[in-house]
Amino acid sequence: MRAFASGLAGTPAGGGIVLMALGCFLPRAAQAELLTHHDLPYAVALTIAREAVESCRAKGYAVSAVVVDRDGETVVAIRGDDAAPHTVENARRKAYTALSFRVSTAEYAKRFADDNPVVRQQVTLPGVIAIPGGLPVRVGDEVVGGVGASGSPGVDEPCVQAGLDKAADQLR
Repeated sequence: MRAFASGLAGTPAGGGIVLMALGCFLPRAAQAELLTHHDLPYAVALTIAREAVESCRAKGYAVSAVVVDRDGETVVAIRGDDAAPHTVENARRKAYTALSFRVSTAEYAKRFADDNPVVRQQVTLPGVIAIPGGLPVRVGDEVVGGVGASGSPGVDEPCVQAGLDKAADQLR
């Protein structure tokens, strides 16, 4: 290859023809289009979090709810009246985990309980937690965020689902 390339060095026109010919054989993937995606707006995140907190409050539980965007950054965090201080961070970690692994944290916790070696390693990552109460936020098949609630033993996920249901029309 070196001899061929050096033979073209003195002939700019010949080199251009070879490069054009080689360009015909490049895969189409080289002409990739820009990625398009949906972002979770603040108003929708607020609806989800508020309804999650209110749904649990109606069941007698003081909770916090956190919604994160596609990058795992907090969009909305609500600490309900009388919710314990740790619930905000716990809810954030549930939201982050649901987003990161694109499954409910109940499913993720089951994988952890089943002694899945990969999950055992993943829970050592910052922000990851294997406790039920978090769900991915989807627009169709696209995961655009995560939501988590904390403070109601065994009821967090249904409260989060109530928040997602309240915003379902906005997540289309």
